[in-house]
Amino acid sequence: MYKVREAKLEDAERIADIHVKSWKSTYSELINEQDMSNITYDNRKVLWETILCMPNENQPALVIVDNKERIVGFISGGKERTKRFGYDGEIYAIYLLEEYQRKGLGSMLLESFATAMKQSGYQSLLVWVLTKNPSNRFYKDYGAKQLEKEETTIGKGTYQETAYGWDDIDDLLLKFNK
Repeated sequence: MYKVREAKLEDAERIADIHVKSWKSTYSELINEQDMSNITYDNRKVLWETILCMPNENQPALVIVDNKERIVGFISGGKERTKRFGYDGEIYAIYLLEEYQRKGLGSMLLESFATAMKQSGYQSLLVWVLTKNPSNRFYKDYGAKQLEKEETTIGKGTYQETAYGWDDIDDLLLKFNK
């Protein structure tokens, strides 16, 4: 049995570990090895300690835990950063350890996150995904529409990413009630 809960400061090390492990397992075929090395446990640990040090209800950070309270994935986000598409909310990161993928846990995270964002007053939601990442189908399956592709820099490499969005969080939440 799995459950989603708010992330706490003491979760920072585990979230950092999952962030690095799942980033590397997901992107090892998509990103140059040298560019992959820019994501380290130490820099992710500092990032997550900073994020979780001062929780912000307008920037939900959630974890999914197994029946032993072991964190196996997370999702975080908040205000949409580009202000180019008319969306007010954004998923900044969603990661699951590889062995927990394709078991419905990503859906649990997405539903809980969309609910938290709606409760914080957000009305729409956007996510950026590397274009070659096969997981972009996950967002399409939940009704996200493709908005735009653009180049992004990771390390010294340039990669294409695609923005997907839900104009109305309520439409996304309805997908979970079927």
